[in-house]
Order: sequence, then structure tokens, then C-alpha cells
Amino acid sequence: MKPLLTEKMSHLEESERKYAFQVNPDSNKIDVKKAVEKKFDVKVSKVTTMNFQGKNKQLTMRSGGRPIRTSGRRSNWKKAIVTLQDGYTIDLFGMEAES
Repeated sequence: MKPLLTEKMSHLEESERKYAFQVNPDSNKIDVKKAVEKKFDVKVSKVTTMNFQGKNKQLTMRSGGRPIRTSGRRSNWKKAIVTLQDGYTIDLFGMEAES
């Protein structure tokens, strides 16, 4: 489970208590809920998942003056958006305010 840190998700964290994670494509909503509650010690009210298909990619580079063309494929992945219950937050950066 890896947090997804984007501008859109930081806005949703502040306004709606939603956090996004890249999770194992084989995991389901129940697995994601248990993992987040155990790791961050919070209560989850809702989990939404999305599957993303990997894209075909091509790369051209020069080696010894000759172009070499290769092609590959990115992995399929799954995103989970977790909504927390009132009164709970997750500190993804681990920074505490010191006085």
C-alpha cells in the first residue's frame, strides 16, 4: 500500500477526509479497509476502488550512433480512495508541529 500524493487528493484530504493509496490489484475493499485501520489506527467509513490498465510504451535511444527501438508494457494497478469517519485524520508526511 503506497499513498498517492497529488494536488487533487490533497484538496480532498482537507475538505472530505479522503485519502488515496495504490494497492495490490488482487486486494478487495475489505482488505484495504482492514489494512488502513491497522496501519494508521483510524476508522474507515467507505472504500472506493478503481482498476487501471497498464499502457504500452515505446523507447528509442541511440547506442553507438544507431537508434535502438524497444517496446514494453507498464503494469496494471489499482487505486483505493478511503473515506475516514469524523474526527480521524492520517498524517502521511509524519511531521509534527513543534513549538
